[in-house]
Amino acid sequence: MKSDFFIALTQLASERHLPKEQVLEAIEMALASAFKKDYPDSADNISVTLDPNSGDINVYSLKTVVETVEDPSIEIQLKDAIKLQPGLSVGDEFKTSEPLSHNASRIAAQTAKQVVLQRLREAERERLYEEFYQHKDTVMSGVVDQVEPGKAVIIELGRAQAVMPGDEQVYVERYRKGQRTKVFVVDVRNSAKGPAIIVSRSHPDLLKRLFEIEVPEINGGVVSIQAVAREAGSRSKIAVSTTQDGIDPVGSCIGVRGNRIQSIVNELQGEKIDVVQWDSDPKVFISRSISPSEVVHVELAQGEPTATVVVPDKQLSLAIGKDGQNARLAARLTGWKLDIKGHAEWEVIRKEMEETLAQQKAAEPEVIEEEKVTEDVEAQETVELVEANEDSEDQSEPETATATATIETETPISKEDEDAILEALILEEEQADLASEESEEGLSIDALEEFTIEDLEDMDDINEGDLNFPQLGGNAGLIRFAEDIVEDNEKSGSSRRRGSGRSNNQRRSKGSTR
Repeated sequence: MKSDFFIALTQLASERHLPKEQVLEAIEMALASAFKKDYPDSADNISVTLDPNSGDINVYSLKTVVETVEDPSIEIQLKDAIKLQPGLSVGDEFKTSEPLSHNASRIAAQTAKQVVLQRLREAERERLYEEFYQHKDTVMSGVVDQVEPGKAVIIELGRAQAVMPGDEQVYVERYRKGQRTKVFVVDVRNSAKGPAIIVSRSHPDLLKRLFEIEVPEINGGVVSIQAVAREAGSRSKIAVSTTQDGIDPVGSCIGVRGNRIQSIVNELQGEKIDVVQWDSDPKVFISRSISPSEVVHVELAQGEPTATVVVPDKQLSLAIGKDGQNARLAARLTGWKLDIKGHAEWEVIRKEMEETLAQQKAAEPEVIEEEKVTEDVEAQETVELVEANEDSEDQSEPETATATATIETETPISKEDEDAILEALILEEEQADLASEESEEGLSIDALEEFTIEDLEDMDDINEGDLNFPQLGGNAGLIRFAEDIVEDNEKSGSSRRRGSGRSNNQRRSKGSTR
């Protein structure tokens, strides 16, 4: 048989929409607070358990198991605790029954009541927050409770109240107390007074959620909503696509005789809705988003999301819409910046673009010809500069080099010709040095072998001026240092080389006489 306490506990939990375990925990904490008021010495370690079936109250004192007891009110020795409850160790908490009176005073009873109410309110707020947080970004149905013109509207959502700020309201709608309406839950925040729920009637996702409710194909995933553009209270555009062949996404959203979309229009109090089919090709998608106007041509700009839309001249105002509303919604739906022009205006612009392009193409050959002429001039100047440098080098060379090697100045000299000329000059210079050394040393061994008495007779005909006998200078017999000899040799080196040619000529003339 159930006790009266259990019946009261069940009724309280039902009224508060809370589980019985949570209500029972709040009552136990309230009784512990009451006992702490009556017994302040044991206030820190009192624990209360309540039997829900019988209503019996058990009061325990919590003590910590230690090796050496310093405060008997909060500590118990390890060996004593093991006797009462085996398996305990140092640091564990041990419950001991306290012989406390269950007759609480008036102050303790009032304290227990306040604690119970406070705990129940906290639990109720937490549960409401968790419940409505699950409905975030969804559509809920509520009743208008309070209306303040120009300010927030309070909407009753069952166990909680929601607030609809002024910027989330539709400017053409008029709310009255007791009116039932559907709202979109924008945000749910926890506060001291309960969950703060923010709702909206102008949010674009409200239109999306209403289509999901009214169109089973969208709820089932066969038809998907790709984009939504809305000006609340006036007009909206929605782009839909399908993932299954053979299904018309636009027809699925409109319904038979427009019954599906008509219910959404009635919920939004007459707001116009355009349903267009989404396409991966930007040109096709932009053409459909400009409906109900026809589109002649769509020109996409390169490098930026800008498109020029050409419509018939008679439908230019229809494509732009009232105060540019249709063009504005199409731009939001597609994500492109749209420039709508009439057909006649586009023809003029197109002709100007073609003329400009033709002029650019005509100017390109002239630029190329000028570049070629400039390159030819630069090449000719480079050739002339190279020839001038070669002429200057030829003039600076010795006369012996110019006598043995000739260079054609009409054509540029290649690298191989320059190397051959340089080797010839070096060889000739070495031969000249060798001849000069032979003239200084006198007759060689081969010449002495060929020398005969007839040569001595021929020498009588040679003048003394033609023979180059070494002459002793005025400083003969003096001691000189090596540095002075080196300097003299350097000074006389060039003169000896110049004289080598003349000595060689003399030897050739004597050989021919013999």
